[in-house]
Amino acid sequence: MCQADMKENQMLHYSVVFLVIALIAAVFGFGGIAAGAVEIAKILFFLFAIMAIVSFVISLIKKN
Repeated sequence: MCQADMKENQMLHYSVVFLVIALIAAVFGFGGIAAGAVEIAKILFFLFAIMAIVSFVISLIKKN
């Protein structure tokens, strides 16, 4: 597993962690904390998606 794949997995892991934190905070009525955690989770997820697409395209280019 290359370094970029490990970073992508960590980013996906942290986005899930922040999503769980947001859900727990929302259940207990902490709206501000939940909103902040959701925003962080969304940012990390989109960064993960962009990095995954870029690494996929680069691997296709290197195979040819």
